Amino acid sequence: MSNESSCGCGGCGCGNSSNDGLTITARPTEDAMSQNITLKIDGMTCGHCVASVTEELNEVPGVSNVEVFLSAGGTSTATITTSAPVENSVLEAAVTEAGYTLVSASA
Repeated sequence: MSNESSCGCGGCGCGNSSNDGLTITARPTEDAMSQNITLKIDGMTCGHCVASVTEELNEVPGVSNVEVFLSAGGTSTATITTSAPVENSVLEAAVTEAGYTLVSASA
């Protein structure tokens, strides 16, 4: 007996040799569902500031990666990657908790 059925699926035994009406839907991967959000943050002046903001943003549910670029005395930038939708108000609360001001957030 063969391990391959006439439908080509490898052994279901259905005997169907036609692929008519067959639909294959790829399941989205985490990468396909992820989103990058850029935050502009005021008030950061040193490496400790970067560490504080990074720590608070990493605690937000749905945030999978945080990169903070310091512009001492200016507006710093944080790029976060999310694996689920995250409201801007939640991101603002995390930045505020760290002791800084969220100027803007954009996807």
